[in-house]
Amino acid sequence: MESKSLHHFFLNAAFTINKPQRTFLKYKVNNSYQEISFLEASEKINAISSYLMQIGLQKGDRVAFILENSPEYIFADQACMKLGLINASIYPTLTEGEVEYILNDSGSKVIIVGTPFLLKRILKIDSKGTNLEKIITLFESKESSAKVVWLGEVLEKGNELYPSLLEKIEEALNAVTPDDLATLIYTSGTTGVPKGVMLSHGNFMSNCIAARKVVSVINEHDVFLSFLPLCHVYERLATYYLSTYVGSTIAFAQGIDTIAKNIMEVQPTVMASVPRLLEKIYDRVQKTALSSGGIKTKIFNWAFAQGDKKRVLNEDGIQPGFWLSLKLKLADKLVFQKIKQKMGGRMRLVVSGGAAMQPHVGIFFKNLDVPILEGFGLTETSPFISINEYERQVYGTVGRIAVEQQCAIQNPETKEIITIQTYDSFNPKFQCTEGEILVKGPNIMKGYWNKPEATREVMDEDGWFHTGDIGLFYKGYLKITDRIKNMLVNSLGKNIYPSPVEACYSKSPKVEQIFIIGDKREYLTAIIVASKEEIKEKFGKTEAFFEMEDVFIHDPEIHAWVEEDVSKLSNELAKFERIKNFVLKRQPFTIESGEYTLTLKVKRKVVELRYSDEIEKMYEASFIS
Repeated sequence: MESKSLHHFFLNAAFTINKPQRTFLKYKVNNSYQEISFLEASEKINAISSYLMQIGLQKGDRVAFILENSPEYIFADQACMKLGLINASIYPTLTEGEVEYILNDSGSKVIIVGTPFLLKRILKIDSKGTNLEKIITLFESKESSAKVVWLGEVLEKGNELYPSLLEKIEEALNAVTPDDLATLIYTSGTTGVPKGVMLSHGNFMSNCIAARKVVSVINEHDVFLSFLPLCHVYERLATYYLSTYVGSTIAFAQGIDTIAKNIMEVQPTVMASVPRLLEKIYDRVQKTALSSGGIKTKIFNWAFAQGDKKRVLNEDGIQPGFWLSLKLKLADKLVFQKIKQKMGGRMRLVVSGGAAMQPHVGIFFKNLDVPILEGFGLTETSPFISINEYERQVYGTVGRIAVEQQCAIQNPETKEIITIQTYDSFNPKFQCTEGEILVKGPNIMKGYWNKPEATREVMDEDGWFHTGDIGLFYKGYLKITDRIKNMLVNSLGKNIYPSPVEACYSKSPKVEQIFIIGDKREYLTAIIVASKEEIKEKFGKTEAFFEMEDVFIHDPEIHAWVEEDVSKLSNELAKFERIKNFVLKRQPFTIESGEYTLTLKVKRKVVELRYSDEIEKMYEASFIS
């Protein structure tokens, strides 16, 4: 079957790669996981397609989604892909103003709503005037609005309509081309109003094909665990669309808080993750192993030392010899298998993205023989640009450039292109100096919706997309240094990229989050969120301590305890990169608080403005040695 659209990927998975009765989706109902076959999913997709066509939606119309991950998200999205409609996803935790802006900017005619709370918000926005013609809910609602319709009714009506509309629906599907828009994904950004990134079927399809080329071990027998939001481009590509391309099964986690339990229930083989989850697993294992003491700790350290030897050889493309292989088998039996069982026992690989992963975390999992494939991309690149290969990982890098893409490093000052790298030009020994990362390829967005000027700001005349990230090539792989706009210039003229500094201090298990300040200042300071679990254990604090109104922790004993690690880790940095003072924030930075973007990047201007008084006090105080 020729694939001209993302729905063709699904049809190929359902009726060519697999038997239609095979499991496509798993989701938790009460205390057990239920299964949905490809055939059942296809029937629901056809029913929703029929309903949307009957109410008058035509190719190019926008359908907004404001719901959590669920089978219904995929049914509705595939129905849109089948008819050439455009999915305008809205993150459920956005403010009312942001939701209103996206609805009006996209001109969505239909919205699919996941909860009664969100429905009330949508009805309030709609009362001010929108283009909405229908509001489809995943639940039965008592709201009196004539626009509101329950998905159960949509499916019932759609099933009745499908036989009579079959021919028209097939015509609509055949009219969809790779160049047609599949979605508008609004970037949260750190400043300004959201921008709708226009991504086509071809953008996503090219990335699925490229991902399978670099990570060829993924196949129809894999089970993906999905817990990152489908309204974001990362999960959409790395789990959902990639799964439909290769014919895999997707199992939905109940939520971020139940991942440990759901992993044991689902026993996934592949998972897309963010670094923070992996860091928590790392911290928990390290703490348990090192607290045991005696022979258990010695065996643990010995086992990981063997894994590290294999990892170092792996970076240079060398396989372990006989004796090391023997030691690795023993290490696996004594240590690694016990840890891997906590990850379901079948995990073959984890893709990490959305934010930078600390190299020591990736090294830990690699030594455990569960490779973390850290990658790089942006919403505007749909998102895949590069990824560490399954056969070779170099932690601290984001891997090999994807197939059919060009990646350039440009001097930010002279605008001279330092190098251009492709998948085919890969050289495991190639290195170069840093500069801004530019990208060309079939994955690059069509532009920003209704914002031609903003599009021209990031797309130059030669067709290069300017990522705004600073990076270089190391051992043939791309390495990210930081964002251009994040660069701090201290009062002495020293350029400082905060990410490497923050990564250094994040090695401490006491540090959960850290935010560096220092632009146009004489020295660096930081806002640190200390580990809640570590504080509870060390100082006997209860949950009530972290729910106190005071934003910051002023306990000198806790401050001195964190300072111990800060002082030690400072020795790994140049003098101008060392923090001289810090405050301890009681609660983490979150998306809900408006301090994090959807991709878990700190909104620097928001944080600096919100905590300006506390920041100024750090510069009035005497240095901490």
